[in-house]
Parts: sequence; structure tokens; C-alpha cells
Amino acid sequence: MFLKKVTPLTKQYLEEIGFEWHTDADKTNYVSDEILEISQDDAKAYYDAANELYDMFVAAAQHVIDNNLFHELGIPFNLVDLIKDSWENDVHWHLYGRFDLAGGVDGKPIKLIEFNADTPTSVFETAIVQWALLKQNGMDENSQFNDLFDALVENFKRLITLDDSTQDFEKLYNGWKILFSSIAGNKEDETTTRFLQAAANEAGFNTEFAYVDEVVFSDEDGIFYNDENYEFWFKLIPWEQIAVDEGELAMILKNIIQNQRAIILNPAYTLLFQSKGILKVLWDLYPDHPLLLESSYEPLIGKKMVKKPFLGREGANVAIYDENGKKILEEDGEYANNKFLYQEFYEFNKDKAGNSYQAGVFFAYEACALGYRKGGEILGNFAKFVAHYIR
Repeated sequence: MFLKKVTPLTKQYLEEIGFEWHTDADKTNYVSDEILEISQDDAKAYYDAANELYDMFVAAAQHVIDNNLFHELGIPFNLVDLIKDSWENDVHWHLYGRFDLAGGVDGKPIKLIEFNADTPTSVFETAIVQWALLKQNGMDENSQFNDLFDALVENFKRLITLDDSTQDFEKLYNGWKILFSSIAGNKEDETTTRFLQAAANEAGFNTEFAYVDEVVFSDEDGIFYNDENYEFWFKLIPWEQIAVDEGELAMILKNIIQNQRAIILNPAYTLLFQSKGILKVLWDLYPDHPLLLESSYEPLIGKKMVKKPFLGREGANVAIYDENGKKILEEDGEYANNKFLYQEFYEFNKDKAGNSYQAGVFFAYEACALGYRKGGEILGNFAKFVAHYIR
């Protein structure tokens, strides 16, 4: 793989554009000063892979619903009805997600690691930071697989048109409002949420931002902020966190959806995609598919494998075992009591220093953008963001 050294964006510039999480706890830069070069064919392969995988996830989710496999996926029981209701009605449109993929560079086949379908981050750095990095270094900023902002704008319009074409948005839009919310005190989540709000504004929506603790929820009347009623609520809060930590809110949201008082983004059914348990369902439905790795709820015999919690994040509680079942690496975390998936180990593309590179392909109605994370065998919270360019 070819990495091009570039002049990094200054911290002052990054902060001016709203990117404040530029420095990790060890005082190193979060954004790498190297850009990964890929070919046009590589970019097309990522695009095609994500589109095909999304269709497979939809089929897998339908299989889970038809066969009542929610428990097997570790889905909290108080979200099951909410998931079913959101799945059955087209108005609950999936706004965006991010596929994490191994391979794709130097001819290494692409393999699915997981799908961050509910509350994916790395949005701002993918859409804005890596574009600015090319521009500052005198490179063609359009030489990227990076249409994330425009794709989000179009997909916001589809909340109204519910169709491939968005040309009738202005004719159909009747002033419906979107309230965007994140948890107070988390600057990365707030910036991500406000970026999505900017895309909704560009699409033509009336929008507002409020921290979650400022929002009022009513079973009968819907979602309110400053006495204003909102037909859509975007929340950058994981559905499983709402289910476990805010059970009363989960019940109210279920009633709000059943009473057709508001639409929640991302929809509850995205938790089916988010659960690592669905990777086993995918393997059952598409055994030996070239984009998939063997996955099971039981340890794989005679194969190097990765053990990961169904609803874990940022590499927490992920472990790697060798062919004899001996643990060779493990990350600490808060998900030790989760259900676990066992997935066949697949090596990432690596640089000369041995760093692993994981591709993140965003999906908003179709695959629309690419960015990379660089780290160890297990990519945790301190993995670096790596921009790319197409040669």
C-alpha cells in the first residue's frame, strides 16, 4: 500500500471548522499526516460491496423478524415492538450507516467486519476533514470517494418523497420539522449531529437543535422543544442505551411511533443491523459469500477467530484467539456481560510499520463515502483517522 506524507491541518484551522477532537489523550494527532492512495477500481469495489451488503442486511433483518430471533441477537425486549413498527412502515427511513470493512487495497479481497447502522460517527472527518487535507496540500480535492454531505442531503429529501427520485420534495414538503439532539457535554457527538442538521437544512427542512435533556416527550402528543412540536427527531444516542438506561423513554417512544406522532432517526430497526449477532444470520443465509467471514454464536473450531460483544462499540471487550482456542489479545471494556459473536479472523491491510487499516464506507441510500482508521489488530477508541485519495 502506498502512503503519501502530507502537511497536517493546523489545530487552529480544525477548531475553526468545528473539529475539536483533533488530539488524543496521549497528545498525538487523531488525524494522520499520511494519505492512503487507492485506485478507481478500489473505490468502485468498496462502493459495490457496501451496496450488496446493504441488500443482504435487509434480507437478514426480515429473516430475524419473520422467525422472532430478537433474543438471539441480544435485542432488549422493550424495543421489539418498536423495531417491528418501524420496519413495517416505509416512513421510517434509514438515514445513514457505516460499513466497517477489511481489505480492499493491493488486491486484498473485501470482507465485512460489522455495520454501524444506528449511530455511526467519523462523519465530520470523512466528509470535511479529509477533503480539506487534500485541498491544503495542493491535491485535487475531488479525487476522493466522498459524496457524504450531498448523499445525506438527498436522503433527507427521501424522508418526504420515500422514493429514489427526490425531485418532488418541494412539492410534497409541508413544513414538517426535524429536531436534532445529542447528549450535552460530548463535543464530537454534538458536532456530528449539527453536521447532519446542516444537511437537513440544505435539503429544505425546518430544523432545530436541542440537547436530549431539553426535549419533552409525550405519548399522546409527540416530541417538543420550547413548546414547538416536531414531526421528526434525530438522536445520536444508541437505541440499546435508551432501552437499558432510559426504559421509560423507550416506552414513550414506542407509543409516539404507534400513535404516529413523530418519526425517529435512525429508526429502531437499525439496531438489528447494529447487533453483531446478525453476522451469524448473514452467514446462515449466505454461506461462503465472498464478502462475509464465517460467524457463529459458538467458538469456531480450528480457526483463528475474533470474539466480539453483540452491542459493543470502539473495540471494547473484543478478543482474538488462535487456531487452538488460545486467547492472544483482548481489549478491556464495559460489555463483558454482553452476548458474544465469534467471527473468523481476517487480517487487515497493513503498512510497513504493521499498522492495520480498516475501511469505513458510509451508506445513505447507496454507498457514498470512504475513510480509513489505522491502529492495531483491534481498532479501539485511539485508532487514527486516515484520509484517502484516488490516483
